Amino acid sequence: MASEERDDQSSAERGGCATLPAMGLWDRLTQGLKKTQEQVTGRIEQAFQQVVGEKLDDDTEERLEEALLESDLGPAVTDRLIEALRKRRGLKNAEEWRGALAEEVEAVMKGEPYALEPPPGAKPWVVLVVGVNGVGKTTMIGKLAAREKSKGRSTLLVAADTFRAAAADQLEIWAARAGADLVRTKEGADPAAVAFDGVSAAVSRGIDTVIVDTAGRLHTKSNLMEELAKIRRVVARALPGAPHTTLLALDATLGQNTLQQARQFQAEIGIDAVVLNKLDGTARGGAVVALVSDLKLPIALVGVGEGIADWSDFDARAFGRALVSATP
Repeated sequence: MASEERDDQSSAERGGCATLPAMGLWDRLTQGLKKTQEQVTGRIEQAFQQVVGEKLDDDTEERLEEALLESDLGPAVTDRLIEALRKRRGLKNAEEWRGALAEEVEAVMKGEPYALEPPPGAKPWVVLVVGVNGVGKTTMIGKLAAREKSKGRSTLLVAADTFRAAAADQLEIWAARAGADLVRTKEGADPAAVAFDGVSAAVSRGIDTVIVDTAGRLHTKSNLMEELAKIRRVVARALPGAPHTTLLALDATLGQNTLQQARQFQAEIGIDAVVLNKLDGTARGGAVVALVSDLKLPIALVGVGEGIADWSDFDARAFGRALVSATP
């Protein structure tokens, strides 16, 4: 918990004002995946340069398998990608093979892009953000608030993390930077009661979007998961149909370990989509592909830096090409 507190505090202090992202989606994903690219791109290119007869040979497959596993795609996804590439013909050079690999990554993650938008008639739109300790959940909430401002929607943040020291103080910093309102109370208060008060306040003020922060918790602790379920029930009393969206915050640096977290949260409380933090700090960005492939959970938003504007809506095609350094 202390590490999350320090990360969120330092990120908030360096975050700057809430603005539209200056770079395009391709640039942001490429920048965010830089460490992953440094880990695997050279090996991918080297593997494809060994292709003989315009199709994969055993040596190429072995080199490619090692590179993909090192980016944390996992054995199942790696096997699926290589099997798809075995069927390819007529590719002439490493660049074309990288493009084919990017297409197959996109195919693994294929589906309609997740629209992180309020459902019809939802005012306020209530978004519940959950996750384990230390994933940078509060930082991501600040980015979500900045995103809402960029779309012209008024936003209220609710500090329902009443256990972690200074959690509400950190959320207050992010609220100020994003131009959002805040509802908070004293440490140790009932989180469900705080969530109820926040949603009720948003209804009375005519706020467009409510984002509820929750205490980080171990996904293996059933009593803590039950507390999240209680928050959901109480929020529904304040506004029937709420929460409309439940987002799971994950730390991209944890690689394949994120899958177990996601499975448990999905089973216990239900998750609509994932917001992925710290993508810029990991060489294991391939785990995103496994997450979507295995759990069928869409990625709504990725954090690609520490500033409040360092976020990007997720796009499978751009991600696949950025992952393997294929041309956009």
